[in-house]
Amino acid sequence: MLDQVDMTALAALTREIEGCRICADRFAVTATGHAPRPVPWLSNAPILVCGQAPGARVHASGIPFDDRSGDRLRDWLGVDRKAFYDRQKFAVLPMAFCFPGYDAKGTDLPPPKVCAQNWHDRVMAALPRVRLMLLIGGYAQEWHLGAKGVTATVARWRDHAPDKVPLPHPSWRNTAWLKKNPAFEAELVPWLRDRVAEILNDG
Repeated sequence: MLDQVDMTALAALTREIEGCRICADRFAVTATGHAPRPVPWLSNAPILVCGQAPGARVHASGIPFDDRSGDRLRDWLGVDRKAFYDRQKFAVLPMAFCFPGYDAKGTDLPPPKVCAQNWHDRVMAALPRVRLMLLIGGYAQEWHLGAKGVTATVARWRDHAPDKVPLPHPSWRNTAWLKKNPAFEAELVPWLRDRVAEILNDG
């Protein structure tokens, strides 16, 4: 367990992130014209999910991976919603805490770099007990591994295991990618489920 000082510091950092409005002007001129709503999900958990950014549904609910992408991710991990949202088991650190919005064509905008630049080092310093980092998508993989190209990075997942594991984004738009890269579900996913179970069973 974290001592009381550490827990207080983490709670204070969470409140600070929740109050962040650094991207207010940026979001106001997107096609969605929305206000910032940071979604921090930080805790003293052994597994850290490093994703991209909240989507529109997560922006509305305030719960990370509260969508079909989250369903697929939980399937890859071999856990149910109860386990995934247990903050003693999982924490979530996206490359941007807010929904970036859509462009004029309805396409997801990338996570603003200023978010990671402003928060990531402080968050990582506050989470010293992480045993497994799940790096979802190219933005997280470039930041944490210095790697570019999701397909090539995921294919070399063993280079980073057992502490860091690069994953494709679990979006259902990536179904074609999964079909083209069958080794992911045949080799990485079974290993990942075993690794997650091992960590969670250690308590």
